Formats: sequence, structure tokens, C-alpha cells
Amino acid sequence: MQNGYIESFNGKFLDECLNEHWFQTLPQARSEIAIWRQDYNEVRPHSSLGRIPPAEFAQRHRTKNQSPPASSNEIK
Repeated sequence: MQNGYIESFNGKFLDECLNEHWFQTLPQARSEIAIWRQDYNEVRPHSSLGRIPPAEFAQRHRTKNQSPPASSNEIK
């Protein structure tokens, strides 16, 4: 086991996407993979992120670490 995160992702991708579809064309494969990727990144909760989707985790992180707006009274 070289990298647990990558091996876990590859297993999920294989089980949930590649093994579920019979791709007849490259555009069809790209479309199905894009749909799966969007679900994986934006909808599906991840246990490593506290059972929230990665997109929501990223938004919370950006909001939490956002710098306060510069004051209009600042000396330039």
C-alpha cells in the first residue's frame, strides 16, 4: 500500500463508475466520468472531511480564512 488516499479513490472510481458503465465511445466515457467526478466532489459526503462534500468543506475553509476587508480609513 503506497498511498492509502489514492488507492481508496481509485477503488471507489473503479467500483462506482468504471465497473457500472460500458463505454462505447470516448465522448461517452468522458461524459459519464465528468458526472461521477462532479457527484464525488460536490454532492457526496466524505468521512475524512467530517461527512460533508469537498466543495462545502472548501467553501467553509475559504470563509473561515478570508481576510477582513481593508478599512476605508487606512493611510496610503
